[in-house]
Amino acid sequence: MGLDCPRGPDRRFVQQNVEVSSECRPGNVAEASGTGKSSEGVRVPGTERVDLVLRSTRAVTPEGERPAAVAVSGERIAAVLPYDARLPRDARVVDLGDDALLPGLVDTHVHVNDPGRTEWEGFDTATRAAAAGGVTTIIDMPLNSIPPTTTVDALQVKRRTAQAKAHVDVGFWGGAVPGNVKDLRPLHDAGVFGFKCFLLHSGVDEFPQLDPAQLADALGEIAGFGGLLIVHAEDPHLIDDAPPAAGRRYADFLASRPRAAENTAIEGLITLARRMNARVHILHLSSSDALPLIAAARREGVRITVESCPHYLTLKAEEIPEGATEFKCCPPIREAGNQDALWGGLADGTIDCVVSDHSPSTADLKNFDTGDFGTAWGGISSLQLGLPAMWTEARRRGHTLADVVRWMSTAPAALAGLPAKGAIEAGRDADFAVLAPDETFTVDPVALHHRNRVTAYAGRTLTGVVRATWLRGRLIADHGVTTSPAGRLLQRP
Repeated sequence: MGLDCPRGPDRRFVQQNVEVSSECRPGNVAEASGTGKSSEGVRVPGTERVDLVLRSTRAVTPEGERPAAVAVSGERIAAVLPYDARLPRDARVVDLGDDALLPGLVDTHVHVNDPGRTEWEGFDTATRAAAAGGVTTIIDMPLNSIPPTTTVDALQVKRRTAQAKAHVDVGFWGGAVPGNVKDLRPLHDAGVFGFKCFLLHSGVDEFPQLDPAQLADALGEIAGFGGLLIVHAEDPHLIDDAPPAAGRRYADFLASRPRAAENTAIEGLITLARRMNARVHILHLSSSDALPLIAAARREGVRITVESCPHYLTLKAEEIPEGATEFKCCPPIREAGNQDALWGGLADGTIDCVVSDHSPSTADLKNFDTGDFGTAWGGISSLQLGLPAMWTEARRRGHTLADVVRWMSTAPAALAGLPAKGAIEAGRDADFAVLAPDETFTVDPVALHHRNRVTAYAGRTLTGVVRATWLRGRLIADHGVTTSPAGRLLQRP
């Protein structure tokens, strides 16, 4: 068949040689007469010759889910055609049948930890997991690596580390920490997508938090050159005043990270963003109580966006067993009623996007021997599982694949400023995820590609199997089997 890597035993993509009309126009999905006679392949105006077509009865485009044939020229989408358009005799045609064709997911919140903590994760293993899960672009967080990405020199170290290992496209966030205001503009000019900061201890000493004065200084500098500040928003004083986290009971850990800590921090960020007319993005929203604050701020014109994560939207505090520290993350997974409200925020657009916050560690740091939530490392590993986890819950709640694509591909691409990513339309990168939307599987950690195969989803039955992933017209994963690295390092446009 000419595919680029081995395929699994239970499924074969059908490849055909047929004709395409020469009247197809880029970006016009309604016009394709099907009467052309070219045997050498269509030439779409403004593009090279079409050499690959992916055809599905369930393609998710900006116009919604529908049958379509997606024509690829080199690394870009040339046109989105009717499903039954006549296709070029010499083009490679992959017929996906009823498997859904989605744009590759964009995950703007991934802790790769490389270099420095590669025993936790690394660019090879993290991007393999991404590829196997339908994610074609990640943006790496600046902390947990050593050095953290807080200077241009550290950014270059990280880029050199990632260069030969990336199985998907990779960009980088910079970091805002005490004393590096002078480094923010050079990092921006070097192509980072924005700057992450913490308002309380980050968990690693080499990435300190900003106090209120330092936060204002950093945000003022970033606003001056039109940058983006992304914030772990929990108020340190309310955390300090809460009961300490200790022991095996998840309820005790949950009480140590109250919703009020998120709400207060977000309220303060809204005030600061309003005063400075600055762009601020709230990371991993867990408290649904903050949604009215965010919605009201937007109505006033405050430039604030917000994300949540699959674990907040699919896992519930009430279901977490004692000592199950694989579920620990900060802010924490909260109760079912809170989760329902978060889904309401997704539905009405208050929450912009859903990204993984993939934050792995070695198994010993999870303290499985004691099950102590107070001392275990906080982080959920879900980079490979985010799409099926979200689709399982989204369809149960009456949402569509188009909704999931908007939350996990289109909106994160827009947040980062990646105009070539996030949608199936002419001119964009030919990045695709192929999903069997009605097929189920049970999560087996052995099948995961991230370095330490610990996951809160172990043993859960999910709906939606990622069949294959394509990056800029190249097949990079087929039934979980990945190819050699094909990713590129991205810079802010």
